[in-house]
Amino acid sequence: MIKIEDIQNYGKQHLESVTASATNLQSGVQAIAAAYGDYAKKSFEDTKSFVEQISGVKSLDKAIEAQSEFVRSTYETFVSESQKIAGLYSDCAKQTFQPFEGLVGKFSPAQ
Repeated sequence: MIKIEDIQNYGKQHLESVTASATNLQSGVQAIAAAYGDYAKKSFEDTKSFVEQISGVKSLDKAIEAQSEFVRSTYETFVSESQKIAGLYSDCAKQTFQPFEGLVGKFSPAQ
């Protein structure tokens, strides 16, 4: 037989879990947005620096060399930032669903 108090406690625990989950989600999304913002800012600054560098080049060889270096560094930055942001998404998901662990197991019919 299920007691009313058990249902009330379950509801209270569920509400607390939802609140904690929403808080964790909010902080995770803020961290992800900050990481995207930092990456966009760095990318813009790197591109601006490249344009300034390439506009002062006098020979085709130096232009190709500068472009190759820019593409290599841009790709490396993209890969590292993508891995960092993917880790933030993973951490956000784990933290968001952590309050719900074990909640279902607490509410089982009495025998």
